[in-house]
Amino acid sequence: MSKKIISVILALMMSLVVAFSGCIGSSESSASEVSDTIEIVDLLGRTVEVPADVQKIVCSGPGCLRLICYLDATEYLVGIEGFENTNLIGRPYRLAHDEFSELTVIGNGGPQDINVGPDPEKVLNVMPDVIFITYMDADKADELQEKTGVPVVVLSYGALGNFKNDAIFDSLTLSGEILGKEERAQDVISFMTGIQDDLDKRTADIPDEEKPTIYVGAIGNKGVHGIDSTEGAYPPFEALNTENVAKVASTEHLFLSKEQILEWDPEFIFIDEGGLSLVYEDYEKSPEYYESLDAFETGNVYGILPFNYYTTNLDTAMADSYYIGSILYPEAFSDVDPAAKADEIYEFLDGEGVYSEMAEMFGGFEKLNFSNQ
Repeated sequence: MSKKIISVILALMMSLVVAFSGCIGSSESSASEVSDTIEIVDLLGRTVEVPADVQKIVCSGPGCLRLICYLDATEYLVGIEGFENTNLIGRPYRLAHDEFSELTVIGNGGPQDINVGPDPEKVLNVMPDVIFITYMDADKADELQEKTGVPVVVLSYGALGNFKNDAIFDSLTLSGEILGKEERAQDVISFMTGIQDDLDKRTADIPDEEKPTIYVGAIGNKGVHGIDSTEGAYPPFEALNTENVAKVASTEHLFLSKEQILEWDPEFIFIDEGGLSLVYEDYEKSPEYYESLDAFETGNVYGILPFNYYTTNLDTAMADSYYIGSILYPEAFSDVDPAAKADEIYEFLDGEGVYSEMAEMFGGFEKLNFSNQ
């Protein structure tokens, strides 16, 4: 065989090797690209591509940071809303994490900034892999994602206050998948479901005739209010299979006339301690009205912790349910110490028992004595 033919054959062989190597390299590169990201569908139904290995996140919007705390995924946080640092009132997840004050501020946050989101420039200062957000519509989420180049995943709370809440469970499952906290997400869901199951077991079979008439007043709603502010389908009452007398008027938040409360004349009244000071003030102005209510006359008026601070603190709502249950049905809850149960719930969900701090802020679980005010 001539040297010329041999040279041609060698050249062809080299070309094939290079071409084959190129195919392998392209295949490996393609596989690498696929494994670098995953596609998820957020709670608005948006398809979002997120890194497969998330190391840094920020949270924005009411309750978003709370969900990440429940997931025990705070080590991923690199930024925080200013509101979360300047106002700690009524939020156990924030009371349990002093270290959040060291995080870089990514925007104002707070109830007034719903659907606004963080400051894109401040977000880019910390370069997160994912932005988790609540209470933002799809257009705004897409806009924030475009401005920052960072995937925006919208989570949801669904029906506020309910423990068995598909939106909460879906949000925990999704964020758990993104952060590699799938097992913890399922543990949290099981814990919440278990709380409701336990409350059902204690109360579901109590005959209607043994259920006292009850009312909750001073419910916060875009501010603090007095005894006339209530909620028909109040979550702790619902969880205990008993009903607020106000439910006949509405299942939503509502303001009632004092005459209507007097007409219903509930046997037990619970006061949301977020508005307790207003009830005390009103009592001083017209004690005769309050003392004409059966619950005040018999001393069946009790303080409960407010749970609607930057949307629902599910942990506090659960703790309130056990305390209310212990008052209404002492035999069914004879094995429950409400303060200890609150700390058990706070410790599991938030990482630390903070009942004493909550009680210091608001008063805690207690029978209220208005005559000494």
